[in-house]
Amino acid sequence: MAKPILLHCGDDIKWNKELYKKIQDKFEIRRSYSMNRADFIKALKDKTFGDFVAIYRPFWPTGGEMGRWDSELIDILPKSCKIYASSAAGFDWVDVKRLAERGVIYCNAAAACTESVADAGIWHMIGTFRLTRWAEQAAESCDPKQFFDTHNGIALYTTDPLGKKLGIIGLGRIGYRIAQKAYLAFGMKILYNDIRQMSEDVEKSVEATYYEKLDEMLPQVDCLVVATPFGGDQVVTHDTFAKMKQGSRFVNIARGKLVNEDALIEALESGKLSSAGLDVFFDEPNMNKKLVGMRNVQITAHTAGASIDSHMGFETMGMENILGFFENGKPISPVNLQWLKKE
Repeated sequence: MAKPILLHCGDDIKWNKELYKKIQDKFEIRRSYSMNRADFIKALKDKTFGDFVAIYRPFWPTGGEMGRWDSELIDILPKSCKIYASSAAGFDWVDVKRLAERGVIYCNAAAACTESVADAGIWHMIGTFRLTRWAEQAAESCDPKQFFDTHNGIALYTTDPLGKKLGIIGLGRIGYRIAQKAYLAFGMKILYNDIRQMSEDVEKSVEATYYEKLDEMLPQVDCLVVATPFGGDQVVTHDTFAKMKQGSRFVNIARGKLVNEDALIEALESGKLSSAGLDVFFDEPNMNKKLVGMRNVQITAHTAGASIDSHMGFETMGMENILGFFENGKPISPVNLQWLKKE
């Protein structure tokens, strides 16, 4: 019998070639490599890849050149396609509900980048308390006056995170790992808001306090971290910052569109926020120049999850999702089962 077809989007496998050999033994691999949107749509309509049963995208830098996965792409997938296993944690670029309506399970790979993103979140959090961007700019200036002015003056504006209250929006894998690191290393008090309360064991492990309503948590926190997936709506707005402490801090390692960037800038300029640490932005890769120029805003180019360790994990998790689905009907990290129609 002919093997079922798997569509592999993007680059070749780099690390786990032994597991990929298992995929090759079970599937006929077809490749789209890095097609642009128009060519990809034409290939789907022309059945260039055949009636594939699965899509595999092992890395986020490649295999996504066709752009957003919306109805224009999803509605022309072959009816044979049952699973899409992709790299990275976020899935704001794919309509996972529409995939489910078409009978396709979407799996992400959030667990693979948990450690890297959590480390970046902690680094940004420390930066907001210690104003590391200001210190870096002074050192990079090679200007003795700027160096000594910062050396002598920055202490009036910085403080240690030790014992402070860290509020986390979204205590999933990444949010929880940030909480663990902050609690264990800095003795921070953990507060969190999520759509559901975590188990008693999880809460006890970091002495976390649950707030069902975000508005009730905001006045308590010294630093607010956004670690929740983007579901289509802004979570942090003018009203959010208005309810926070004067001089509090803000970190976003989730998605830029979760935050009203104009409101963030206003809060920073007014002093409502003393500082911010940002890995993600509203209109990537187009940066808001006001944010870039602020000495109290630490910024990185959406690199929180960018490590060899993460990429090795992305590669492996995608294959494990596909094998799990076809071997026992259980992918390891589906995100859209709630919308999937039961046959």
